Amino acid sequence: MGRQYASLTDEDIEFITVQRVFYMASASGREVNLSPKGYDSLRVIDEKSVLFLDYPGSGDRTARDIRADGGVTLMFTAFTGKPSILRLFCKGRLIEKTDPKFTELMGVFTGCNAQLIRRLLIFDIYAVERSCGKSVPVMEFKEERTDLKAATSKLRDAGTLEKFIKDHETPPVLNSSG
Repeated sequence: MGRQYASLTDEDIEFITVQRVFYMASASGREVNLSPKGYDSLRVIDEKSVLFLDYPGSGDRTARDIRADGGVTLMFTAFTGKPSILRLFCKGRLIEKTDPKFTELMGVFTGCNAQLIRRLLIFDIYAVERSCGKSVPVMEFKEERTDLKAATSKLRDAGTLEKFIKDHETPPVLNSSG
């Protein structure tokens, strides 16, 4: 049986820092968006908030859901060691590149090229949940994929990254009447 509490513990923060992949779900309308995330893209700010590097990809649905005041859940799963699942139930905030806080917050990601980032996301945690994860398989990490960073770098070098980001913004959720 899982347990739920209000903020991250030291054990939770350590668990988050060693995970190589996590999942991000968001919703604000008829469907739930769910995406796996990788890279060294997440930092715990404190026991109630985490910071995420938002690389441009094929969609922008998490930002759309945040703009619509939707919820976000981050899920971390132990694929090695003791089984465990950690969920963070959050509300999100968008930190665009034009925001004065962007440069300051990027400073916690050493060696990251800010030009390749679409924006930063801050997740304000309102509940944390731990569960057993005993059915999750043991898996071995092989390597990071470099495809997204390479494609983003290519767009930046061609001077088309900002156009790509604008062209791939996800439109607002339509209400049930269309």
